[in-house]
Amino acid sequence: MPKIHFHPILLAFFFISFLTGTFVEMAVILLIVLIHELGHFTMAKWFDWRIGTIMLWVFGGVMKTDEHGTRPIAEEALVTIAGPLQHVWIYAGIFTLSHSGLLPTSLIEMMLYYNTAILLFNLLPLWPLDGGKLLFLLLALVLPYKRAYHIVILFSMVLAVAFLLVQLILPSFTLSTFLIALFLFMENQSEWKQRHYVFMRFLLKRYEKKTKIMKNKPLYVSSESSLMSVFSGFSQEKRHTIYVTDKYGRHTVLEEQECLQAYFKHKKYHQNVGEIIEKGA
Repeated sequence: MPKIHFHPILLAFFFISFLTGTFVEMAVILLIVLIHELGHFTMAKWFDWRIGTIMLWVFGGVMKTDEHGTRPIAEEALVTIAGPLQHVWIYAGIFTLSHSGLLPTSLIEMMLYYNTAILLFNLLPLWPLDGGKLLFLLLALVLPYKRAYHIVILFSMVLAVAFLLVQLILPSFTLSTFLIALFLFMENQSEWKQRHYVFMRFLLKRYEKKTKIMKNKPLYVSSESSLMSVFSGFSQEKRHTIYVTDKYGRHTVLEEQECLQAYFKHKKYHQNVGEIIEKGA
């Protein structure tokens, strides 16, 4: 079993449930969220992912792992979908209980409501929700990894801010919804601060040849391009042949491993690809 931690924002909801006497609702929510996250965990263990902890918060959770961006897109999609899939089994369990007569109708209706709410919430296209991760994987099929990642994080922050503003403007303000929107914004702000680390992890796995390659995708750059600008064009599951054009219109071909070795092995962080070619000649 993974180590399970409770996010600090969850403590605020425990306090709210204490004030409002909604312990049963809180227990139902936590049970559904835990089953949801165990779905991610089980599928990730099937693919032998390295998993740190599972962080639970209201209406969702986050499985901490360094595997995102380093595994095949189809594999990441299966791990992501495994969470929402658990709600199907929860519906089946609720349906069975509803016909057993063991639980009151009010509790059955509550379980149905929260199971649906948590499922739909997690499918919203915001990082780190499952919908946001699926959106990233779809973008990663057609865009370079770095651009797809940045688009999803920035889009998620904008959407979270929009939710916060709507909550402040509308008369139907609820503290719980405001806290959830605030949590999503803070998570994406933290993710944005770590974007360089995430991208370097992606590159390092490429350098170590620990990522799956499906087909070749050529990149066309000038000899003045820095190594990092070349890396910004790298996509998941694609090997890149790099066609370099100098100021005289001459063309040279580099393989991506040559650039990765220049950066990680020879530590030529500040050289452009033209200098790499000249010193390698």
